[in-house]
Amino acid sequence: MIEFSHWDIARNLMLAARWTVVLSLAAFAGGAVLGAVLLWLRSARVPALRRVAILYIEIFQGTPLLMQLFLAFFGMALLGMQVPAWLAAGTALVLWSAAFLAEIWRGCVQAIAKGQWEASASLAMGYTQQLRYVILPQALRIAVAPTVGFAVQIVKGTALTSIIGFTELSKAATIITNATFQPFTVYAYTALFYFALCWPLSRLSLRLERRLHAPHRT
Repeated sequence: MIEFSHWDIARNLMLAARWTVVLSLAAFAGGAVLGAVLLWLRSARVPALRRVAILYIEIFQGTPLLMQLFLAFFGMALLGMQVPAWLAAGTALVLWSAAFLAEIWRGCVQAIAKGQWEASASLAMGYTQQLRYVILPQALRIAVAPTVGFAVQIVKGTALTSIIGFTELSKAATIITNATFQPFTVYAYTALFYFALCWPLSRLSLRLERRLHAPHRT
């Protein structure tokens, strides 16, 4: 029987953690772009566009991420498309992240005082101009902290992609456990790696929230 040292376990988990980071960054970047589009649709003055955005958000917020991963992976296979696990995982996480980011940002936009809309309208600004030059710059200040905080949920959400065969941190932990028969040690290290990824983001979110909402001194 091959003996595995603590370093062997930690090293292999560290290698797998790279894919957790890559998948998290891809999901956040893609979700941010799609979320911005959904925010625009959700705030549009055309009812049909708002309904499309609302339907999308309700579907992806109202169904488990695990189910979305299964549909992305196995659903496309039923259509005759051979989808690699990394592509299905990335697609599902982007679509899921976009729904939540759009709602986070919509709440930040709605937090801007109505007078800001009225003041910009009095300057003969169109809706797009109001958003671009007046509302979004102020909403951005509110949105930074919760957006960074949601990034933590994305990192933890990547653990579910192991179900469809994507080898990230959780999947690697299972493989290493089957080889070493040391589940407590392996999963203890895995938890430490997740903590090392998520804790700095949580602290950053808290720090940004305090800084951006601190009263200005005169």
